[in-house]
Amino acid sequence: MPDPPATDHLTRCSWCGSDPLYRAYHDEQWGVPVAAERELFEMLVLEGAQAGLSWLTILRKREGYRRAFAGFDPERVARYDARRVALLLADPGIVRNRLKVESAVRNARGVLALRETHGGLAAFLWGFVGGTPRQNRWRSLAEIPARTAESDAMSKALRALGFGFVGPTVCYAFMQAVGMVNDHTTDCYRQLEVARL
Repeated sequence: MPDPPATDHLTRCSWCGSDPLYRAYHDEQWGVPVAAERELFEMLVLEGAQAGLSWLTILRKREGYRRAFAGFDPERVARYDARRVALLLADPGIVRNRLKVESAVRNARGVLALRETHGGLAAFLWGFVGGTPRQNRWRSLAEIPARTAESDAMSKALRALGFGFVGPTVCYAFMQAVGMVNDHTTDCYRQLEVARL
């Protein structure tokens, strides 16, 4: 789908600005419910990589991440060894932070373990919202929380399972991205569209 023109006159959430890549992410993906394991794993890795950086930086590196992390196939990523991690740390297509790269590999192993213990990643994560997206009605960006009781619980549970870069604010950003919560503001044209999904 082509990027929407900068002058399309649609009202969007104020955070997405005018960058075409950011707008496309907002318009096509953010807040859309996701249940596929690879997509959930991808967003966990990307949200963790974003910690301390802008989301636009991560969006610009997204294809690099997809190449580096085998299309976010958790079985392949779980087999990455120290040699592979060293190669990733030399890859300019991703954020070259050792802790973030190593946590992505650990998180892939955690995804595989969740298949055995909790019925899979989707069942585990969606359990924090009772399996149904929360429909919020925020009027402005200022009203949207950085974390919630659900993101706190998710963070605690993931960390107990050995996942990394899954603090409460990262978990809430993840929940927003994968549609566990609909945090499009009420003036945004996507709020009602996402609510109907």
